[in-house]
Amino acid sequence: MSSDTATAFWTLAPGHGALREELLPLPGEGEVRVRALFGGISRGTESLVFHGRVPESEWQRMRAPFQAGDFPWPVKYGYMSVGLVEAGPSEWRGQEVFCLYPHQDRYVVPAAAVTPLPAGLPAARAVLAANMETAINGCWDAEPRLGDRVAVIGAGVVGALVAWLCAAIPGTRVCLVDISPGRAELARALGVDFCLADQAPADNDVVVHASGNPEGLRLALTLAGDEARVVEMSWYGDREVSLPLGEAFHARRLRLVGSQVGRLPAERTPRWNYRRRLALALDLLRDPCLDALISGESDFLDLPAVMPRLAAASGEVLCHRLRYPTSD
Repeated sequence: MSSDTATAFWTLAPGHGALREELLPLPGEGEVRVRALFGGISRGTESLVFHGRVPESEWQRMRAPFQAGDFPWPVKYGYMSVGLVEAGPSEWRGQEVFCLYPHQDRYVVPAAAVTPLPAGLPAARAVLAANMETAINGCWDAEPRLGDRVAVIGAGVVGALVAWLCAAIPGTRVCLVDISPGRAELARALGVDFCLADQAPADNDVVVHASGNPEGLRLALTLAGDEARVVEMSWYGDREVSLPLGEAFHARRLRLVGSQVGRLPAERTPRWNYRRRLALALDLLRDPCLDALISGESDFLDLPAVMPRLAAASGEVLCHRLRYPTSD
């Protein structure tokens, strides 16, 4: 491929995508050209996009930072790209960076849109940065405290990261809950306790739901202690969800809180911005135990064939890593 073109993955119809070649502009003042090294696919949101299940009411809020096209399709989507700056201001050239960019092998963006990887963070693991940002926001919304009993329902990437973060708080008793026994191995790798859904401990101070299944949210309500906080991190796209909000829900004074990575918690905004949160996410990813969250890898050029399988896969898929060609 010549240096003035790029190849990108586009969703063209429900469950169908293709690679398209497009012109790559020269970087202007204050811009960098990035050659992608690795990308990541987190199955939840990208599966909804790939199948055209983003509700029309969310078409604008769900736009990725450098998305091209409009929902439902054709659309160039994605938000986990790690690459090498190969052109731009001298202080940027040669740096490995993270960018919230769709699946594309080369791209030009403002330098302010990329974040350098901290020392000690391999580029291959940095694809988890967007998931870590989501988990950080979820923890801020959950507000776990010293000694709290915390249940995290759903041992996908985000749920596992939330459990890992909460377990670092002294005195907490954290249990990662899932319906798949195979997730026990992931929990062990992250150093957190695990139990199946029908064995999950009750009377928790905080319950975080991240399974993407309404049954998991119903379980969350039963595992919360009186006056406890239940944080909903799953997004259901165009599906409706019903909950048992009768019975003892009000008498127990449960608090049901929605968490979404696109907005910082209000009490954080005087001091935090998205760039600071991303820098924190990248710094936290230096722990090598988090490699357990990468469940597979494939070549970017194979993505049209791989994406339908990932989008249809059951819970065994965590973060699927894309590997980009290393030369022309």
